[in-house]
Amino acid sequence: MVKLRLKRCGRKKRAAYRIVAIDVRSRRDGRDLRKVGFYDPIQKQTYLNVPAILYFLERGARPTETVRDILKKSAVFQELPINKIKWN
Repeated sequence: MVKLRLKRCGRKKRAAYRIVAIDVRSRRDGRDLRKVGFYDPIQKQTYLNVPAILYFLERGARPTETVRDILKKSAVFQELPINKIKWN
């Protein structure tokens, strides 16, 4: 199964995160399938590759709680029909 989760990058005490599509069995900093966004909580910046995110969500990828909150704030779920999301 594939998840959309955060992957830590940046220097010590200045963390920034990449939003990646990654296999569930991989480690946090393991090899990802594709980078689909970037999130910097310190500077409050977010970059999302919306077509790539929608591609993975339509095929059954599950976002983690934090990524789900980021996607809700940016209204990505409004672009996806509710019957296409597979949460199970």
